[in-house]
Amino acid sequence: MPDQPAEAKSLQHLKASADGDYSASLNSRLDGWNAAMGLRFLQATADLVTAELEIAACHRQAYGIVHGGVYSGMIETAASVGAAIWAGRNNQSVVGLENHTSFLNAVREGKLCVTARPLMRGRRTQVWQAGVADANGRIVAEGRVRFLSLEAGSAIAGETVRVKSSRD
Repeated sequence: MPDQPAEAKSLQHLKASADGDYSASLNSRLDGWNAAMGLRFLQATADLVTAELEIAACHRQAYGIVHGGVYSGMIETAASVGAAIWAGRNNQSVVGLENHTSFLNAVREGKLCVTARPLMRGRRTQVWQAGVADANGRIVAEGRVRFLSLEAGSAIAGETVRVKSSRD
């Protein structure tokens, strides 16, 4: 199936629960950034994605607080998963066009939880909003990610869009 989009190929290897939740399947094959950060999905559907991580030394910057890139990465990851699940319904894949993240409160330790929901889903673009909360439920970062939906066989930087798995 060479013409199938990357996220659709990726989703084929994942199994959703009866209610459309991909979280268990995603957690069974974490790799790349998600594995490095210790991110674990709690729910992953086309309408809501939640994930969490326990803050460790690798998440902190020089002042001992969580690095802003961790918040941005959590927001982009959660939004990307939801956008990909939605796009897969139309045999499309998605790529991020922008990620705007605001850092609201500093955190040093504990658990972080990201929640992402769609704001707009059109034929060619999607916009998702996400918030990161600390263990007390206080919002510590908030952001929006805009995606472009790509048709099967689309190329980026001269290569057909494809998500590499841990088997590649």
